[in-house]
Amino acid sequence: MSRRQEASQELTEVLNELWRLDTNRLKPGEDYIISLQGRAGYVPQGSNYARDRARDPLFKYVDTDKLRHIETYAHFINLLDNYEMSTGVGETVTTEEMKEMRLFIDAIVDTEVMKYAHKYLVRKGQSSSNIMDFKRQLYDIWFRLYHRQRGDGEDSSGFEHVFVGETKNHKEIMGLHNWVQFFLQERHGHVDYKGYKARANKDTPDEDDHVLNLQFSWRGLVKPVAGSFIGVSPEFEVALFTIIFLMSNEKMTSVVVKIDEYVLELVVYRYGRSIGTSYPVLLSSNHRDL
Repeated sequence: MSRRQEASQELTEVLNELWRLDTNRLKPGEDYIISLQGRAGYVPQGSNYARDRARDPLFKYVDTDKLRHIETYAHFINLLDNYEMSTGVGETVTTEEMKEMRLFIDAIVDTEVMKYAHKYLVRKGQSSSNIMDFKRQLYDIWFRLYHRQRGDGEDSSGFEHVFVGETKNHKEIMGLHNWVQFFLQERHGHVDYKGYKARANKDTPDEDDHVLNLQFSWRGLVKPVAGSFIGVSPEFEVALFTIIFLMSNEKMTSVVVKIDEYVLELVVYRYGRSIGTSYPVLLSSNHRDL
C-alpha cells in the first residue's frame, strides 16, 4: 500500500483547472439547499445502529429540472437503476444498458472538464489521443464488470461501487459516494441522513461546502462515514478520479491536495484495470481546520 502523499504542484494545478472548468456544478443555496443539522456520533464498523442527529433529510431542495436537462446528469441518472445492490449476485447487462453507458461516456467526453483531463492524460502518456480509444479506456476503468465477492458471476464495477453503492452480505454498505444518488435515494425513502462527521468540537461544515463527510443508513444498513462531493457534476468526478487512478499502479493511491478552498485526501483503490473504489475525505476548508 502506498502512503498518503502530497500532490505535486502540477497535479494540484490540473485538478484545480478541472474544478474551474466544471460549469455544470450546481450552486449551493440556489440550485440546491442542504440542511447539515447535528454532528454524527461514532459507529463501530459492522454495527448497524446509529443515533440520528438529523431529523430532516440532508437535501431540502434540488432543482430537478437541471438534473433532467443537463445532458451529463440526465444520462448519469439513467444508469443508476441498472445495478443489483448485493455483491455476490451477478450483474446482467442488457443492450439498453450498454447503450446508456455509451451515451453517458459520449456526453462526458464532450465536456470541457473531460477534454482537459484527456489532453493531460495524453501528455502524460497515460491515454491515447484517439477519442474512441479514450472512451474504451473510460469504459474499462468505470464500467467493466469484475468479481468483488465469490458468487454467481461478475458482480461489481467501479461505477456501481462509487456512484450507485452496493451491499456486502446484506450487512454492510460499500461505496455510495455520489450526491445525486444520495439525493434520489433519500427522496425515495431509502437513505436516512444521520448527521455530518467532523472531529469533536473542532468545527461545523458550511451548507455551501462542496465536500462533506456524512453518516447515513441505506435500506437499514449504516455507513459510519462516507466522503462525498456535493453539487459537482458527474464528469468532474470521473475526470478527477480517472487521473488519480492512472497516475499510479499501486493497489491503493492516496493524494492530499488543495482544490479551491478544500484540503482533500483523494483515495483510489485499484481492481486490475478498473477502479475498486474512489472517494474524497475532507481534511480542512480554508476558513477552518477540521
